[in-house]
Amino acid sequence: MLNYLDNYYFSQAEPQQSCLLFLRNFLLSYSPQIKEQWKYTTAFFTYKKKLFCYFSISKKSRALYIGFVDGNKINHKKLVAEGRKQIRVFYIDPNKDIDIKNLNEILNLAIKLY
Repeated sequence: MLNYLDNYYFSQAEPQQSCLLFLRNFLLSYSPQIKEQWKYTTAFFTYKKKLFCYFSISKKSRALYIGFVDGNKINHKKLVAEGRKQIRVFYIDPNKDIDIKNLNEILNLAIKLY
């Protein structure tokens, strides 16, 4: 029987599913202090037990993104607010190669906040 997290990933259509599974493994292997949990009906990640980031898929455009909880404190050209006060998002096109260089930069900046 699948748990909520596994069900979240495996219920997604391709190519979002493969992209999310890659990102899940990427984040969990990025630091041993990054942990995954089911929160607010999505895959949420904590760093040192504090809310860090989460995965989401836009209902309208089906765009995949990683939302960074303290994104307003991170200065990076690929993070966008789109009217959000605190969270900034990093969009990922599941039909293209993931921009690992910018994702690494954002993760390094985000981790420094903790």
